[in-house]
Amino acid sequence: MSTLTWIIAVSLLGGVLSLLVAAILAFNARVSWLSVLISYAIGALLGVAFLNTLPEALEHSDNPTQVTIFVLFGILVFFILEKLVLWRHCHLEDCEAHDPLHGIAVTPGNLHEHDHGRSGMMVIVGDTFHNFVDGILIAASFMVDVQLGIVTSIAIIAHEIPQEAGDFIILLNSGYTRRMAFLLNLVSSLATLVGGVLAYFMLNEMDYLILPLLGIASASMIYVAMSDLIPSLHKRPEIHATIQQVILILLGISSIWLIGNIFPHA
Repeated sequence: MSTLTWIIAVSLLGGVLSLLVAAILAFNARVSWLSVLISYAIGALLGVAFLNTLPEALEHSDNPTQVTIFVLFGILVFFILEKLVLWRHCHLEDCEAHDPLHGIAVTPGNLHEHDHGRSGMMVIVGDTFHNFVDGILIAASFMVDVQLGIVTSIAIIAHEIPQEAGDFIILLNSGYTRRMAFLLNLVSSLATLVGGVLAYFMLNEMDYLILPLLGIASASMIYVAMSDLIPSLHKRPEIHATIQQVILILLGISSIWLIGNIFPHA
C-alpha cells in the first residue's frame, strides 16, 4: 500500500475501533452509575492532559513558557465559551444561575444532575483538537517508515480508548442522549483522518500548529475536570463517597499511565 493509503486506513480504523470499544464500555453503564463513573472520567481527563498531551507539547517546544501560555489561553477561551453557552441558555429559559434546583432530574433511586451540555461541548472541542494532532503524528510516522507508523498508531489507539470512554460518560452526564454522544464522538474522531491527510500533503506548513493545538487540547481537559466535574463531587461529602471518588480518580489516571507505558509513543 502507498503511504497515503496507510494513513487513511489507520486513521479510520483507529478512530472507529477506539470509539466502538469506548461506546461498549459506556453504553453498558447504567444511568445510576454515571455519578460514580464521573470520578473515573476526571482521572482519565487529567491523565491524558498531564501524562500525554502536555509532555508532547513540551517535546515540540524549546521554551516551556510557550506551552503554558497556550494552556492559559485555552483555559480562558473555554471559560468564555462556557459563559456564552450559559448566557444563551439563560435567555431561552430558566437556568441554574437563576434557579438552584434547575437542571436536577430525579430518576428512580438516583439524583442525576446535568449542566445542559456545557462540559460535554467543551470536551468534544478539546478532543477534536487532540484527534487532529494524533492524525498529524500518524502521518509523520508513516512518512518516515511504515513499521514506525503502525507502532505509533497502536499507541495512539490504545491511549484513545479510556479517553473516549471518559468522554462518553461526561456527555451522558451533561444531558446528551446515548445516540447523540456516539454521533458527537464519531464526528470528533474524524478529525484524526483530516489531520493525517492534511499532514501528508503539507506537513512542513502545518508543523507550527501542533504546539498550540496540544496546548488548547490540554486546557480543555484540565478546565472541564477542575471547573465542571470536580465541584459536582463535593456534593457528596461523606467519607465513604470521598474514598470511592479518590480511588476512581486514581484509577482513571492509572489507566492512562499504564497504557502509556505499555504502548509508548514511538
